[in-house]
Amino acid sequence: MTTDNNFRAHTDRDEVEIRDQIGKLVEALHAKDLEALRQSYSTDVVSFDVEPPLQHVGIAAKLENWARVFAFFETVNYELRDLTFTVGDGVAFGHAFARLRGTMPNGVTANGMWVRVTYGMRKINGAWLIAHDQVSVPFDISSGKGMVDLEP
Repeated sequence: MTTDNNFRAHTDRDEVEIRDQIGKLVEALHAKDLEALRQSYSTDVVSFDVEPPLQHVGIAAKLENWARVFAFFETVNYELRDLTFTVGDGVAFGHAFARLRGTMPNGVTANGMWVRVTYGMRKINGAWLIAHDQVSVPFDISSGKGMVDLEP
């Protein structure tokens, strides 16, 4: 029984650390802070984002993706809903609904769209880092078009 309690305390503490890490990621996005974002990802992160190419490999590619977002928006708002994690020994995965929105330099507000996001986390040198993320939208199979007007 003691082992089960120790494991639960360990995973509970890890989940708190993971959620804190995701919270820091959201804060860095709002601040448009690439260096703070760097602290959220493993150096070998693989990202399946909504924009081409099919994958972005490595921290430089991931940060370049965010730099394009920061150039597009004057202000950035990133919202997560229903964030859920399953935590193991040194690895964790989670999923949520996310929406990126903001104000463009011309003053127009873009409300963004809700997407599905999945996080694959690894504990590296004592810190939980995003080693993989995937962002997707559902699509209508008959038309082949993404359905970007859905809400959680």
